[in-house]
Parts: sequence; C-alpha cells; structure tokens
Amino acid sequence: MNRPLRRLAALCVLALVAMTAMTSLVRPAQAYPKPSPYPISWQLKFEHSVPHRIIYRTPGDPAPKAYWYITFAVTNLTDQEEMFLPSFDMLSKEGKVITSEKTVPPGAFDDIKKRERNPQLLPLEKVSGKLLIGEDQTREGVAIWPESSLRMGTFHIFVAGLSGEAVIMKDGQETEVKDWTKISEEEHKQQTMLRKTLDITYQIAGDEAQSELNDPRLISEEWVMR
Repeated sequence: MNRPLRRLAALCVLALVAMTAMTSLVRPAQAYPKPSPYPISWQLKFEHSVPHRIIYRTPGDPAPKAYWYITFAVTNLTDQEEMFLPSFDMLSKEGKVITSEKTVPPGAFDDIKKRERNPQLLPLEKVSGKLLIGEDQTREGVAIWPESSLRMGTFHIFVAGLSGEAVIMKDGQETEVKDWTKISEEEHKQQTMLRKTLDITYQIAGDEAQSELNDPRLISEEWVMR
C-alpha cells in the first residue's frame, strides 16, 4: 500500500473511532426515560407565579436572611379525588439541590402572605393531602427556599406530585407506572422510581453585582422524569 492510501486508511479509522465515541455519548441521553407523549395517568392543573425574593429576620437572629418563593394554585380536574403530595426542589447554577421549606422559619410564610395580600394562601404542609374535584376546590400555596447565592443566574424549579405517571427502573429495565401513589414502601426501597416532574427554568440577567434586584425571566417549562 502506498503512502497516500495508508494515510487515507488511517483517517478513515480515526473517523470511525470518533463516530463510535459520539454514539456512546449520545445513547444514554436518548435512553433516559421521558414522560409519555399521551396521557397514561391522572394529572393536576398547576399554575404558578414567577419567583420572588423576600428578606426576613427571625426574631433573635442578629441579621436578616434572603428567601425565594413562588405562589401556586393546584386544581383537580380529573374524574376522581387524588392525593396531592408535592415536592419543590430548586437546582442552583452551582448544581446544588435545595428542597423547599427546609431551614425556612415559619414567620417567613406570614410575611409572604401579607405581601401577597391573599387570605387563601396556605403553607405547603396544609396544601398537601386529598384534593377534591372541581375548580371550587382549588388550593393556593407557597413554596419557599433559602437563597443559595446573591448571583442566582440560571436556576431550575422542579415540581413533583402533579401527575400519577412514573417509571420504575430495575436491573436497567424500565416499567411504566400509572399511579406512583399506589406503589408500596417495599417497592420504593427495592427499585428506583422516576416521577413525571415539571421542570421550570428561570434566568436572572443584568447587573451581576445586583442580580437580586432583577426579575427572573422564564426560559423554559417542560415535563421530565426525575
């Protein structure tokens, strides 16, 4: 084989190796479970505000602290009563997951309720539970997180508990679940469960030194399995 042909053969081999590597990188993302494109379970109507920032000082603390919150309304428009057992997680730009209500003083909710001027507003623990059918049974609540950074940048809010759809992962195989609220505790322990979750992405742009003064901008809102 002459030199030009050997060079061409080597280039072909390198190209094949690169394509194989790219395929191996893409495959896990494609294989990751996604929500069903058609309804397979109950789903609640969910409306929410943009995130807001509030400063609150716990009595006895020397300095106030900053918190972020969203208000929301949840309505059951299905044909039967459903259990509303929500979880609200914030994913910061640093990759830190913050669960709402943890390390949040009760007084912060009271300040938010006054600020919103909404007598129907309830803390998260009182919004949870059996949700009756109909618009007149709508519940309004608040999810609150301690501020993760003065420069919030791009962050996600994950809301789970709005749908019964889930996927059980066991030994690399997935099985659709029509209602995760009916999965036993033993099954929870033995398997990995991913629930249909609302992923809301926001970005706070502008002056980085005072990003807390700018309103968050909605980037995307989509359903994921998490």
